Amino acid sequence: MGRAEERRARQRGARRTQQKKGGRIRRLFTWKKMLGTFFGLVLLVMGGFYIIYLMTPIPEANAQARMESNIYKLSNGKIIARTGQLNREVVGLDKIPEKVQLDFVAAENMSFYKDSGVDFKGTTRGLLNTLSGKGKQGGSTITQQYVKNFYLSQDQTVTRKLKELVISLKVDQKYSKKEILAGYINTSFYGRNAYGIQAAAQAYYGVDSSKLTVEQGAYLAALLQAPSQYDWAVATETGKKLVTNRWNYVLDNMVKMKELDAGQRAGMKFPVPVDPKPDPGMEGQTGYMVRAAKDEMERNGISPADLAKGGWTITLNIDPKKQKLLEDAVKQELTSKLDKKNRKVDQDIQAGAVSVDPKTGSVVALYGGQDYMKHQISNATTATYQPASTFKPLILATALNDKAETQEGKEIRANTIYNGDNKRPVKGEGGKGYAPPNEDGDSYGPITVQTAMNKSVNSVFAQMGVDVGLPKLRDTAVALGLNHMKGVSAEPAMTLGSYGASPMEMAGAYATLDNHGKKVTPSIVKSAQHKVAKYNKPDPIGDQVISRDAADAVTSVLTGVVDDGTAKRSVRDAENRDGQPVAGKTGTSDDNKSAWFTGYTPSLVTSVGLWGEAAEARQVDGHTVPKGGQVSIAGATGNEGPANGRINGGAIPAKIWAAYTFDAVGSDDSKFDLDTDQGAAVQPDEPPASTPSGTPSNTPSHTPSHTPSRTPSHTPSHTPTRTPTTGGTNGGKPTTGGQTTGGQTTGGQTNGGQTNGGTTTGTTNGGTTTGTTDGGTTTGTADAGTTQGTIQGGGNTP
Repeated sequence: MGRAEERRARQRGARRTQQKKGGRIRRLFTWKKMLGTFFGLVLLVMGGFYIIYLMTPIPEANAQARMESNIYKLSNGKIIARTGQLNREVVGLDKIPEKVQLDFVAAENMSFYKDSGVDFKGTTRGLLNTLSGKGKQGGSTITQQYVKNFYLSQDQTVTRKLKELVISLKVDQKYSKKEILAGYINTSFYGRNAYGIQAAAQAYYGVDSSKLTVEQGAYLAALLQAPSQYDWAVATETGKKLVTNRWNYVLDNMVKMKELDAGQRAGMKFPVPVDPKPDPGMEGQTGYMVRAAKDEMERNGISPADLAKGGWTITLNIDPKKQKLLEDAVKQELTSKLDKKNRKVDQDIQAGAVSVDPKTGSVVALYGGQDYMKHQISNATTATYQPASTFKPLILATALNDKAETQEGKEIRANTIYNGDNKRPVKGEGGKGYAPPNEDGDSYGPITVQTAMNKSVNSVFAQMGVDVGLPKLRDTAVALGLNHMKGVSAEPAMTLGSYGASPMEMAGAYATLDNHGKKVTPSIVKSAQHKVAKYNKPDPIGDQVISRDAADAVTSVLTGVVDDGTAKRSVRDAENRDGQPVAGKTGTSDDNKSAWFTGYTPSLVTSVGLWGEAAEARQVDGHTVPKGGQVSIAGATGNEGPANGRINGGAIPAKIWAAYTFDAVGSDDSKFDLDTDQGAAVQPDEPPASTPSGTPSNTPSHTPSHTPSRTPSHTPSHTPTRTPTTGGTNGGKPTTGGQTTGGQTTGGQTNGGQTNGGTTTGTTNGGTTTGTTDGGTTTGTADAGTTQGTIQGGGNTP
């Protein structure tokens, strides 16, 4: 046999082998066998379900009588509160108006009177979500929810869901729809520690269930989806919108069910609930701590209903010594100075603060308001008010982390030059012609990023936000901990902190900076123990969300705000500072509706916010501000500062921060461990030598009044300004025109200036004095670094 014939024989043999294999595979997977297998599996599942159905009885009801209190402890073991008494009174359907009954059907299960008690599609979705770890999602009928409430637990397990399915089918066969509906309405948890509609009617409207209106019933039915989030008295603006939408959904469904006339529906108004009555023992800060702990546990998977059933021993991270120091600081710098009888604004002012250990994420102190018994909204966690310029470090963090560039193609760093003119229109994609004013309308001309942060120059950071990319900025803010910004529109105004944030969120974001870019999620719960249930506490320290270099550079820059910026009087020169290194940022919102200082040492991060919450409804500039609406805090505590009593972040908030923080850290001599080559902590800020390209300005730059120091003494000595300014300075603000000349010094440095025919003189005693005038005379004196000036003939004071 020739080689060619041998090759052809081998090929024929290979083809026959492949055909045999293919034939065997085809014979193995014939459509008849596959169909038979499918039906076999279906029969197997049905048989298994039938066996489970036969073997699963309707259990006894949950033993609510065995409910226990929840115990809350401080980190040292001291018990501060016991909560968890059952508040429930079962009423028959004859005590619940028929239309109110139907509110619940419209909200949860429009097919209730027709179905078999089970939504197989929704249950399947719920099982898949549980298996995939997505948690509480999927649909359930009223019967299934009643079974879960009355017979089972709130556990999110496959076993519990299968039991729920089987028991629901049996309950639907055994009991009438009216009995099931009554059971559901009477066992559901409505928040405010209320189980059942009678307790809920009293808690939210102060009436018996028989007196509820259709509108009130629709609100109670809407509550069941998220009792804590939808409680009107403590809900955020987002929560109020969500529950209002849910309320409308319920009533619209009533119309679809032909149980409500469309004309009648159109005339219905949302029934605002009464304020809640706090539990005994929640006085002072205790209620705020307990509320924060509950919220954290609910976010991490423990349902409000399971918490309300009690049996938990919850230990908080609160350090009792630091907690007292924080409360004392607020009293010293704010509440002791309020005169609510003679100053209306003093009735409106609210304070909130959160203090966090950046290495562990532990919330070691918290201030939620003057008294939980009088004001249940926690100022520590509400995200209603603008953080204002305390948002600017997040812009810089985003720029440094992404190595973003200016419109001229220069990498953004601490010494990058920007145009700091007042109302300068933002350039670049997304800017939309936004032209924000600087505080007091000041223009700064060419200015470094470092100095812009020190002086809190709005025009610079509005431009930087667009340079970075507004969507990227928003996403980085969320990654740093500002969760309320998730999904918001990326608008230029966000660069000035226009979206609300809480002291808890701001403390977390700055703690992430202090922790070199590793995510810090503030946690008040140290541990939570229960005889049956388990609380899985997530690690407060997460992944790296921005680079260490970016985080450390921002920290370095923020030391300049303290040493040579808007916080120097209240923080740098605080009597109890004792050389502690500090980084931080002030913030003051539009119309002075809020003022902030958020700052940190190497071992402690604290955010302090003040804002105006209208004690009563009123007219402001022709508009009605409701009770609880946002109003100005200008003039609070009798402040007669600049701009009609404006309270800046560098005033009361920074004073509270310093009074608390420096005593809280005590003799801690740790320093910032910074891995960066930029910012005030490692590199003195130099004035710009020239105007930035493409942004001409006739306004001269500022020169820092002294060299920043990481650990200044109580009365830091200032070095002379490195270069003469053009026209000098006027209370720390720039002016134009004129020649700067030296002055006379006694134990310090004096800079005087002569402009446009005016004369400036100054003397110092251990400090510095600067002055300018435009057609007038300025005189000033300084003692130990404090400068006071009076202006004659024109100009602005700081």
